[in-house]
Amino acid sequence: MAGRIRREDVEAVRERARIEEIVGAHVQLKTAGVGSMKGLCPFHDERSPSFHVRPQVGRYHCFGCGEGGDVIDFVIKVDGLGFTEAVEYLAGRVGLQLRYEEGGGPGRPAEEPGRRRRLLDAHRVAEEYYREQLTTPGAAAGRAFLAERGFDRSAAEQFGVGFAPTGWDHLLRHLRGRGFTEPELVASGLVSQGQRGVYDRFRGRLVWPIREVTGDTIGFGARRLFDEDSGPKYLNTPETPLYRKSHVLYGLDLAKREMQRARQVVVVEGYTDVMAMHLSGVGTAVATCGTAFGSDHARIVRRLVGDSGASSGIQLATGTSVGGEVIFTFDGDEAGQKAALRAFGEDQTFAAQTFVAVERSGMDPCELRQNRGPDAVRALVAGRQPLFAFVLQTSLRSYDLATAEGRVAALRAVAPVVAGIRDTALRPEYTRLLAGWLGMDDVGPVARAVADAGRRGGPGAAAGRPGDRAQPQRPGPADPVLAVERTALEVVLQAPALVPDEFDELGGDAFAAPMHRAVHEAIRAAGGIAAGRASVGADGASTAWVGAVLDEAADAVRPLVTELAVAPIPEDRPEAVAGYVRGIVLRLVEVGFTRQIAELRGRLQRMSEQDEGYRATWAELVALEGRRRTLRESA
Repeated sequence: MAGRIRREDVEAVRERARIEEIVGAHVQLKTAGVGSMKGLCPFHDERSPSFHVRPQVGRYHCFGCGEGGDVIDFVIKVDGLGFTEAVEYLAGRVGLQLRYEEGGGPGRPAEEPGRRRRLLDAHRVAEEYYREQLTTPGAAAGRAFLAERGFDRSAAEQFGVGFAPTGWDHLLRHLRGRGFTEPELVASGLVSQGQRGVYDRFRGRLVWPIREVTGDTIGFGARRLFDEDSGPKYLNTPETPLYRKSHVLYGLDLAKREMQRARQVVVVEGYTDVMAMHLSGVGTAVATCGTAFGSDHARIVRRLVGDSGASSGIQLATGTSVGGEVIFTFDGDEAGQKAALRAFGEDQTFAAQTFVAVERSGMDPCELRQNRGPDAVRALVAGRQPLFAFVLQTSLRSYDLATAEGRVAALRAVAPVVAGIRDTALRPEYTRLLAGWLGMDDVGPVARAVADAGRRGGPGAAAGRPGDRAQPQRPGPADPVLAVERTALEVVLQAPALVPDEFDELGGDAFAAPMHRAVHEAIRAAGGIAAGRASVGADGASTAWVGAVLDEAADAVRPLVTELAVAPIPEDRPEAVAGYVRGIVLRLVEVGFTRQIAELRGRLQRMSEQDEGYRATWAELVALEGRRRTLRESA
């Protein structure tokens, strides 16, 4: 059994793994001042970015939900890994060979990383095998399937399409030959366990690799090719430690950069649809894998398109979007309309505008590209219509709007839908549109029906907005002295090399807030500013310094240390940061002097000149006032 990873290797992983790159694979980060980046929190729903990353200290913190930590903590939280698995994953990313205690020295087999790494390696080898098999004579049916849909060899290579040969154990034997055990292969989902033993899960099928946003293959989707195959048309990897269908989107690894650039995602229904979209110039297309688009998918998409609620989404005529676009493509038949109605429920989690692109002929994007070419695919996306409008108009088709009874019945049916629109800026606009679609000149009755539905609790009307939750309390209320304390601790943790020596002269009573005092005690225990300066790397990073303070901090204080280490510095000019840091710290020192001066003056007022100690107290007061005056002049 593998021993514990050596501490120095864990620290090396923390230092080498660039937190902005790891987080950036899940969250669209933007510059937020000197040395700071921010984006939408991946751990709770929010519309305004409150998730901050500070690369030079190697830590992140969400000022909305309170989640924070280093790069290892982030991988543990976002991917659901254990500590060892997270370290091994990051070590693989940065090319670091880990060493293990308890017999994990030179004699330890090199192929003994954690379980997750083993499963990922098995999928990598399987993908290579499937891709090689696509060129064999036995894969002629698979190549014909692709060619009939307009996909050549280069397209297959671009999307990693392969072929699982017929037979029971071709892949099994191949993976055994590469050193993988049966328990590992069963856990991976690449093979299945039957009464007669294990066998290949995918046989005689085209296979598409399903990858995480990081690019690691975690599963496969397989399409039936032969009539004698009695299985489903599409067969996916089962739920495994790597693969959870409600958390994966096919093509996400290929689309993520374009999604972030264009602030758009196009959700299609199948693997070949994703291929057709990308090959037609729509590089933001992804597909769900054997399940409906759900809330977990929505969270993934929202983070990547930077769905921060910047746009109210009322630009209905132009179809343009400032806050990002989520476009669902559905067939124009009844099943497609039902899918759109299901998507309406998820739409409420988006601040971006949500659209539907429907091809009235019933062709999917793959068929559209094949029959009409790439221009038609791009036109399908360009001709999108707002999801709310599509849902309302689809619902209205069920009623005879030529009669008064039909119009009233339709209004009663769709008013709750309008009432359920959480964007209050959109609701009046759709009320007016609904009146027009119903043929009612007076908007008043429609508005009253919508209001009544809202009071009764229309779909989603009573639910709170994503992110509407009680915010955790943090030290630093609206008190100027406590604000100075907090800001001083921020710069001490983030830029120790710029902090003046006067900080180390502060006593234990320099901080009024108990939590601030506890952080100060951890800083002193870690060696103070002198130790902080010594630990700063050649690149200016203070990762080791923050880590040292965390090691000295009590468990209840550690989250605040991380928060302070990540908090954005308001000064946005790099050349002015040094002056800002010095000014903040000296201001805190001055506050301390002022507090002591006030105490001495109060003591003197209670004394007479004849009292013992009066002269000493007076001399101390004069000296302190002189030090404060000198401090102000130097600042």
